[in-house]
Amino acid sequence: MALVGKVGRREEVVAACSAAAALGIHVGMAATHARAMVSDLDFRPSDPAADIALLDRLALLAVRRWSPIAAITPSDGLWIDLAGCDHLHGGEERFCRRLLAFFRRAGFTARLAVADTPGAAHALARFGGSDLIRVDPRGTAQAIAPLPIAALRLTPSALSAARKFGFERIADLLPVARGPLARRLGLPAITRLDQALGAVAEPITPREDRQVPIAERRLMEPIGTAEAIEQVMGDLLRDLTDVLREQGLGARSLRLTGLRVDGSEQVVAIGTSRPTREVPHLLRLLKLRIERIDPGMGLEQFWLAAPHTEPLDAVDLGAVLAGETRARDPARLVDVIAGRIGPRSVFRLAPVESHVPERAVTRSDPIGVPGNWPSWQRPIRLFARPEPLSRVMALLPDQPPRRFEWRGTIHKVVGGDGPERIHGEWWRRDAEIWAVRDYYRVEDEEGGRFWVFRRGDGFEDDTGDMSWWMHGVFA
Repeated sequence: MALVGKVGRREEVVAACSAAAALGIHVGMAATHARAMVSDLDFRPSDPAADIALLDRLALLAVRRWSPIAAITPSDGLWIDLAGCDHLHGGEERFCRRLLAFFRRAGFTARLAVADTPGAAHALARFGGSDLIRVDPRGTAQAIAPLPIAALRLTPSALSAARKFGFERIADLLPVARGPLARRLGLPAITRLDQALGAVAEPITPREDRQVPIAERRLMEPIGTAEAIEQVMGDLLRDLTDVLREQGLGARSLRLTGLRVDGSEQVVAIGTSRPTREVPHLLRLLKLRIERIDPGMGLEQFWLAAPHTEPLDAVDLGAVLAGETRARDPARLVDVIAGRIGPRSVFRLAPVESHVPERAVTRSDPIGVPGNWPSWQRPIRLFARPEPLSRVMALLPDQPPRRFEWRGTIHKVVGGDGPERIHGEWWRRDAEIWAVRDYYRVEDEEGGRFWVFRRGDGFEDDTGDMSWWMHGVFA
């Protein structure tokens, strides 16, 4: 299959599938020539409007699922700004592979490039040597040097001038002084080169999601003090909460963007444990981020968006008016602590249906209500990985140890209880089909109480190697 479109006064091939390319059909070939070469070629008219509409849908999907800054490139691709959000997808490498898998499932052939600048990513995605290219920080010039001049998105006249003066690759342009180069190729070509290298900023105008509530402030004069920024934050929050109230929504995350005088942006974000429209609480969280904003020569425009919202209905105050006691909501405290030390550092332990101790606990929402804990006695501190014991003395097959060495200290046991036998989860892996652990609660002569176990039941070799391990402490 090949798509045919009108370029100038003649019809040309504007796209071709891999099978057509194998037969010699390429982009830019005259349609009559292509028909003469392959008589049974499936020709179809191109529809640029439909292509742009599809790319717009993909950009909107990217804004909602991957990054708040995504836009359509001038030709046939997408820009996605991963700054500050790549860790949410497991890092750049994992995100790119997931993105390629997504496009394969959708029936598209995609090429991805990650670089410090939009221009470099644009060039490597179209002229690079593989479907996935990641450029190390500060390695942009070396990565784009072997690419042809056309990778810089130059005009046809600039490309003709480059060929005339013998410039074939970007590496040929790098050692040439900017002045003579501008006289030969034109100033727009120098701008494109500097944008790819990062010497000139190339801001991405993101695709706006009309469903995302947003408030905006344009200032008469640039500001740069913390007090002025705090005042703007309060004004934006009041405007945004009015929009959320009309839609019956509460904010779960907010993204504040400040436009500096030099054209660059400063972005900070906050999250909440529950949907809320309380201006004082949200302002308190945003104030924690003021120190991360670099105003430079001044900030002249602000946007406050709520990318993640949830329905928020009226609160039933009947119990309060009746004087009934109510449990305090920890959501505000959790939000403040998470704003200071990070959201991943605040969590609640919840039980998991598993007999293996290290699998029976997981991290959950800090304001969620965990399920019922089992009645088994477990240590206050359970190690993520059991630690080996040495020089253990115990009477087989089911007596607790009388003496062991742990972390270089010898412990003499004066009391013990057990064993509590735990079998492996055979449905997970073959190594656990016959695995057995015998757990003991022991106390040493100094009053320390420990939770130790032995691998194996003391009879069968297949159940374990009879080694001893420390898994937790009670006090």
